[in-house]
Amino acid sequence: MVRRVLRLGLVCKTMTQANLKWVLSCATNRLIDRLRDETGENVLDKGLSYDEVVLGRRSIRGFLQKPVPRALIEEVLRLAMRAPSSLNTQPWNFSVVTGAPLDRIRAENTRRTLEGVPESREFRKFEVYEGAHRERQVDIAKQLFAAMDIAREDKPKRQDWVLRGFRQFDAPVSIVVTYDRALFGGDIAPFDCGAVTTALVNAAWSRGLGCVINSQGIMQSPVVREYAQIADDQVIMICVAMGWPDDSFPANAVVSRRKSVEEAARFIGFDA
Repeated sequence: MVRRVLRLGLVCKTMTQANLKWVLSCATNRLIDRLRDETGENVLDKGLSYDEVVLGRRSIRGFLQKPVPRALIEEVLRLAMRAPSSLNTQPWNFSVVTGAPLDRIRAENTRRTLEGVPESREFRKFEVYEGAHRERQVDIAKQLFAAMDIAREDKPKRQDWVLRGFRQFDAPVSIVVTYDRALFGGDIAPFDCGAVTTALVNAAWSRGLGCVINSQGIMQSPVVREYAQIADDQVIMICVAMGWPDDSFPANAVVSRRKSVEEAARFIGFDA
């Protein structure tokens, strides 16, 4: 890079002002073209600040049936993988699934669920939430059901809502997050996967994409492993449904309520 700059400087000394303007204009246009994604939009024109991403992002559960360019997903992953990891071990890997393989996962997840096949997630889950944790769980369910006009006694609608999760929310892309089985049994690798998944959904939002972190999508892990062609040396941690948000889908407007800083944080050793 330094050599290129020096060469450019030497060339510029021998140029007329008009020629120099032309060269700089061409270089700028090439840079803009490189920063143009496959949708034809200039990413320089759609940048969001960190605050805008974090405060604006929400879980998206309804998607447009519009493909997501592979180059854009690669860009999102490149950003996400700047997430911190313990001792820089970077245990995460991603299986990005779309098209027919994803449709097979949806179909098999749904079939097994309706037939009562027990779930087989590869991570431990907490069985029953109580107290404040249960209250927050119920609160977001009420918000979503109200937005979708799902009455408490409407069992068909409630079941369809649950099945949406097993269908990866009908998103055009599912990203299955895995980590190296050599690290299985410790808590650090799953912690690092949580960090990279948070970075992933934020990076996607900054590029106009919506996501929802979806544990239902990997409840039937053998199905996911088969159709996403996940090697045995990987542990399936979670999946992320991704696509272009459907602004007409009512649940997409729901913003979950959050604890206050006063509730969550204690400050020790501060003067005030």
